[in-house]
Amino acid sequence: MTLKIVVVVAIVAVCGGLYFLLRHKHDSRMDAFAQCLGAKGAKMYGAYWCPHCAEQKELFGSSFQFAPYVECGIKGSHDQAQICTDAGVKRFPTWTFADGARVEGEHTLEFLGQETGCPLP
Repeated sequence: MTLKIVVVVAIVAVCGGLYFLLRHKHDSRMDAFAQCLGAKGAKMYGAYWCPHCAEQKELFGSSFQFAPYVECGIKGSHDQAQICTDAGVKRFPTWTFADGARVEGEHTLEFLGQETGCPLP
């Protein structure tokens, strides 16, 4: 009986370790993708209250902290941050790229990779 318990515990430990390694590898590649977007001159303009911005952020998961993001919403106000007004942002999210291109709305990671040349995770 104890041999079965040891075997089950060992299998669970191996599976858990594999899951952790694969997850960590994916997260670090997604971190690199998000950082690459910024290095290539891309920027996402969004607002904390925007549901489409939240959905765009979810595509990055925890790696969004490394994405080139500009917050346009001012808490406690309906105004827009001056940096966003100066950039001509009218809708959220808005992505801008180093070549001057601008797109509004949610976009796939594949699209962002194509626009910037950043390799997908």
